[in-house]
Amino acid sequence: MSQDLAFDFVVDKAAKTVVITREFAAELSLVWDAFTKPEILEKWIAPKPWTCKIKYLDFKVGGKHFYAMVSPTGEERWAIQEYTSITPQSNFKLYNAFADKDENPQLPGSEWDYQFSEHNGITKVTISIYNESFERMENLLDGFKIGFTATLQNLEIVLSALVQDKN
Repeated sequence: MSQDLAFDFVVDKAAKTVVITREFAAELSLVWDAFTKPEILEKWIAPKPWTCKIKYLDFKVGGKHFYAMVSPTGEERWAIQEYTSITPQSNFKLYNAFADKDENPQLPGSEWDYQFSEHNGITKVTISIYNESFERMENLLDGFKIGFTATLQNLEIVLSALVQDKN
């Protein structure tokens, strides 16, 4: 994939928001599938050497995604998401919270807004994350930036392989 693809990670402390913009050299439908289909999502969503274990993903408004990131030693960090809005191939929104293994959310959580667009075979994904708690956001920010950057690098590798398989 091209090295000229955009990647921005912007923190707006006053608005309690993080905005991540990332471009991928893949068509929109493939990138959309990578974010919405569990068989692709589980390949990239955990930063290595962690892996992802998806218990279920019901991609519809009101549907939920319950998964764990699993450390090399077997430690599980669970999260639950509820989809609040979906416009196919364009946008989806969800509410995200850490949870225990029994699906009990640890509140407050955060609101995620995913925007997708394609131009000349390059798909841009913009993810806006609003945190109810400024303190929660600040406590997680450094580790989140490192981890999320690594997951997007994983996604680039997965998409590259999927594009090659299509050709």
